[in-house]
Formats: sequence, C-alpha cells, structure tokens
Amino acid sequence: MTSLILERPRSVPSFRSRLMPLLILALAMAGGFTMMGSFSMVQEGAKAEMGLSDYALGLVQGVSAALPLVVFSIPIGVLVDRRNRVRLLLALGLVWTAGTLLTAFAQTLPVLFLARMMAGIGTTGALTCALSLTADLCAPEQRGRAMLVVTMGKCLGQAGAFALAGWLLGAMIHAPASVNVAFTLGLSPWRGTHVLLAAISLCLILPLLALREPERREVEASIHAPFRTVVSELWARRAFLIPLFIGQVSVVMADAAASIWASPVLSRSYGLAPETFAGWMGALIFSAGVLGAILGGLAADLGQKTGRRGGLLIGAVLAAAGGVPAALFPIAPSIPLFAFAVGLLMLCGTITGLVTSVALTVLIPNELRGLCIGAFIALAGLVGFGMAPSLVAWVSGVLGGESHLGQGLAIVGTIVGLVSVVAFIQAMRRAPLSATAQPI
Repeated sequence: MTSLILERPRSVPSFRSRLMPLLILALAMAGGFTMMGSFSMVQEGAKAEMGLSDYALGLVQGVSAALPLVVFSIPIGVLVDRRNRVRLLLALGLVWTAGTLLTAFAQTLPVLFLARMMAGIGTTGALTCALSLTADLCAPEQRGRAMLVVTMGKCLGQAGAFALAGWLLGAMIHAPASVNVAFTLGLSPWRGTHVLLAAISLCLILPLLALREPERREVEASIHAPFRTVVSELWARRAFLIPLFIGQVSVVMADAAASIWASPVLSRSYGLAPETFAGWMGALIFSAGVLGAILGGLAADLGQKTGRRGGLLIGAVLAAAGGVPAALFPIAPSIPLFAFAVGLLMLCGTITGLVTSVALTVLIPNELRGLCIGAFIALAGLVGFGMAPSLVAWVSGVLGGESHLGQGLAIVGTIVGLVSVVAFIQAMRRAPLSATAQPI
C-alpha cells in the first residue's frame, strides 16, 4: 500500500512566468531532432565517398533510429523518474552532439552506425526527459499549452533536419577551399556539414545550464520507491493505460505507414517524379505538425475544463475519428484530394500524440511518468515503425502485388484508425480522476 504525499496549498505560477524555461526546452528539442534527422540530406554524399549500398544506408537510417527507441527508452524513462532531469537532459544533449560530430569523422559503416545511433539515443531519451520537466514546470490546467511549446520545438527540429542541413551542405559545396579548411579542416561537404551542425547543437543546449530542476508534482509514492512498488502502481492503472497505449500506437502505425509509403504511391499511382512533390509534401507535413500541436494543446486544456471523467481525451477521440477517412488518401481520385487527406491524417496524428502526452503527465503520478512515456516510445518504435510498413507490403501482396500498394496502405490505415477510436473511447471511460487517483 503506497502512502500519498500531500502537497501544501500554493499559488499557481502564471503560464507566462514559465515560458522562458519552456522555450529553453523547446530549443534543446529543436537541436536534437535536427541532429537526429540531418543525415538524410547528406546520405548520397556519404554513400559515394564510403562506397555504401542502399542496404547499408537502410541500416544506418532505419535500424540505428529504431534501436534506441526499443532498447533505451524504458531505461531512460526510469532514470527520468528517479534522477535530476536537467542534468540528464544536458547529458543526453551532449550524447546527440557527440554522435553528430562522430558522423563527420566516421570512416567505416559500424562507426557511422554508432554515430547515428548516438544521435537517436540522445534525442529520443531527451524527449521523455523534456516532457517530464514540462509537466512539473506548469500546473495541470496549463500543460496542454506547455506541451505545445515543446512540441513546436520538435517540429522545428524535424524541419531543420532538411532546411538547415540542406543549406549548410550547399554552402559547403560552394565555399572556397580556404573557408572549408578554416571551418571544417578541409573535410568533404557532407562531413563538414556535420562538424558545423555539432557546433550549432552545442550552442542550442548551452541554455540548459540556466535551467533548474523543478519540484515534482503529483507524487503518490517516493521517487525512490522500490521498483516493485512502481510496477504495482502501473498494474493498478492497467485499465486506463492499456487502451491509451493501444490507441496511440495504432495512430503511430497509420502515420508511420503513410510517411514511408506516400512517396512510392505518388510515383506509382499518380505518375509524379519525386522532385515534383518533395517541396509541397515537406511543407504539408511541417504545417500539419505545427497546427496539430496548437490544436492538441488547446484541446487538452479545454478537455480538462469540462470536468468530466476522461475529458482531457475528448480531443484524442475526435482526432482519431478524423484520421479514419483521411487514411483513404492513397486511393484519392486526384492529387489535391490526396494532399488534403494526407495532411489531415498527419494533423490528427499530431493532435492525438500531444493529448496522450498531456494525459500521461496529468493522470499518472510523477514517479511513473518517465517510465510510461519511455514505454510508449519503445512500443511506438517497435510496432509503429517496425511492423506497419511490412504489414502494408504484405496486404498489397495479398491483393496482387506492388501495383496494389495504394489499396494496401488504405486498408491498413483505415483498420488501425478504427482501432484507435475504440481504444481512446475506452481509455476515456476508464481514466482516473487525477494523477493520485486510480481508474475505476
């Protein structure tokens, strides 16, 4: 039996007073996600210089990103619940910065794989840490807006992986040799780009030194409670957590499948060359991420104000429902309708992701949050990125082969979308009344 640690009444700090530390966290997340995705823009140069095959690039780009999600998310989540999170976040920032720098000097495939894995470990672990810190910087009724700020940093980083890395690569290609030697020791453009990115990353994480560890809110058991106690608390909330995880992992499956297979569908079914849709697809995904973060944050805060059980998840239920028809984008009769539907799908996915994050920080005790978020990231990486793409390929094969990719993608997206709606409704019905209350 765990004892409840009561908090003394205190005034709630204004959201504006918490904006600066939130912006510091958002800046760090922007740096991390830029470093994590930057290799995509330079991989052709690395392939030519290092003599890599497409299979090798697939390992570097795919497995090195998925492995940190599956293996390290839960251990880092436990550390987030039990250790100083600001120090941990700074250490993880140094890990992704070191991985970026190591990318510049990697001479063999194993070293390059290690470098990209370090970027993934640092960034995905830091996201768990940043979400936990965000929760304790703000009162529960402010957390939707707080998560919005940090999520905007993530979106900026994902865009920066293309924009900043691409701009630096172009600058390195056209820079005079003397400039190249002065700033990047005469390295090839793709390597020099990562030297500069590492320097930028270091600058973006330095403001973390001004951040102070906030007091942990809504603690049910001590943060140093035995692991048996933590497991017991999680098990007591299984009626809420299991459908919540099923709902969000299903959404991740739909989004991951769409992001991976949308480009081949546009080429095979609509006859478009990649260069003709890369620009508007990138802008569409970024815009959907930003708008989804805004709507998700507002929906979470407004849902809490309804006062009803699980009201915080109303936005997730509605967004999941909107994602079901949007999942039919691969069989849209026109390219504009295709673009609208895929944008809507990404928008709905961002909303559910943010609402789920807020739900974990509001309805789960502090000593469990890092573990829960870490477990979700691990499951999302394993199921969403590991299974969904292969499932689409299998369904299209059953339908008749690669020419049926669009139909297979639409079927998988629609089915997992329906599952997410049902799961979020169940999570809403079984939600605890507060972080220190157990679901009924």
